[in-house]
Amino acid sequence: MDIYSTALVLCALFLTGSGDPLIPPQGAGTQTGEQTPVLSIEPRNAVVRQGDSVSFRCLIQSGAQPIQLEWKKINNQLLADNVKMGPDGSVLTISNSRLGNQGTYRCVGTNAHGRSTSSASLTIQYAPKVQATPKGPVRLRVGEAINLECHATGRPRPSVSWQRQGGGKTGTSSSTEAKAMVQVAAASPSDGGVYVCKAENSEGVAELKVEVTVEGGAQTPTPPRASILQGDTVAVEGDSATLTCQATGYPAPVIGWSKLRAPCPGSTRQDSGQYICNATNTAGFSEATVQIEVETPPYATCIPEQVRVQVGDVIRLQCLAHGTPPVRFHWTRVRGSMPPRAQITDGALVISQARSADAGTYKCVASNKWGSSEAQVKVTIRSA
Repeated sequence: MDIYSTALVLCALFLTGSGDPLIPPQGAGTQTGEQTPVLSIEPRNAVVRQGDSVSFRCLIQSGAQPIQLEWKKINNQLLADNVKMGPDGSVLTISNSRLGNQGTYRCVGTNAHGRSTSSASLTIQYAPKVQATPKGPVRLRVGEAINLECHATGRPRPSVSWQRQGGGKTGTSSSTEAKAMVQVAAASPSDGGVYVCKAENSEGVAELKVEVTVEGGAQTPTPPRASILQGDTVAVEGDSATLTCQATGYPAPVIGWSKLRAPCPGSTRQDSGQYICNATNTAGFSEATVQIEVETPPYATCIPEQVRVQVGDVIRLQCLAHGTPPVRFHWTRVRGSMPPRAQITDGALVISQARSADAGTYKCVASNKWGSSEAQVKVTIRSA
């Protein structure tokens, strides 16, 4: 039985619609250890989803001032471009976290008497990714062995299993937490079909399909059987997605694509939806479907972009963002620290009893699982 395939490529997709243990001081001076900095970090351990933001705060418990704080990654690796330190070095913020941000971070405190450190760890959770061996399509003769293996990555470690599309038997299968296998000692024509590897954890589900064809004997006309190699897909606005359809049958099926309740689009704002692969020959007709969801990173704006108030008034700043929810907001002050009177609720920043020292530029960072965006607002304080 022959396998025929075609691919659909969508380009530039758019959206529809406390007590932290202290590492012994390094290079301490001749003064007593009580004068070297004593530090702790809150939180000591953080577990976040990929794309979320997280902050660590380094606290000075004791030590002779002045104390200079800085952050480093273990083994003195450079901090990634999405990792920023606050103005005084006490706060480390990781925006739109990615897998490379995982690891141990050290806060280093230095004064005239020596240096000490405290550490915190960051764990990134992410949805599974799967890979099959062989990738497929797999062609073999009657009596030969079928051996399929699927590996998955993800955190938490995903469970992996093989299934047969249409509910047929998968032969002898076995699985561990991150690997699953299918074995058929002597294949028969009924063992042919689409085998689906499924990996699942608390962050999501991933599927990968492998087409298996068992050949043998003279070919007679057979109706087509269509399958799409990719499972349901989530793509980021502006990216491209490729869908590959395969079909078995004799004579060779004619393969085409359509979109549910609409012709197959180009690069329009209606790329989210269900796509249908159609396979037809003289013996019959078959179709397979796949769902594409287009997600968008946030786009942040501040309203208004400039604010002028008098001393004693209330400063009200509002940050808005368009993007796939949930969208999180984080306010900072450019070249300065936030006034202690500042209150943040969602995208709103309110500073009561404005003072001349509150003048300056404030930055809002909006982030979701798919990216981040920032906007700034300038605040001017007039004397009463």
